[in-house]
Amino acid sequence: MAGMKWIRIDTQMFENPKLLYLKEDRKFRAIVVHLEGMTYSGRHALAGFIPKAALRIFGGSFADAKTLVAAGLWDLAPGGWQVHDWDDYQLSADDMQERSERAQRAAAARWKREEPSNGNVVNFER
Repeated sequence: MAGMKWIRIDTQMFENPKLLYLKEDRKFRAIVVHLEGMTYSGRHALAGFIPKAALRIFGGSFADAKTLVAAGLWDLAPGGWQVHDWDDYQLSADDMQERSERAQRAAAARWKREEPSNGNVVNFER
């Protein structure tokens, strides 16, 4: 299954004490790595998992990962890291699939009942 083209970001994310402490310590690179890791995981439908091999793809280092684990933003996982509380904020794979199917059905229904400017109903099914 393909991942999402977007992930959910809380508008108060940067008020979270975990991120406030990183900002106070001027660990801006780690914050960017955290965001990159979340988008990578969402894009590849990994449910918050970040493989070790992917870290370098988005410019992260093991030092950044260690900082994020120490801050409580990432948890160690076999073969990489897991974004802490991913499931509390992001759609599950089943939810993503259901949402995609619902959108496809809605689009198909819209195309089926489109009316041109002359008022004639056009059915795009053949």
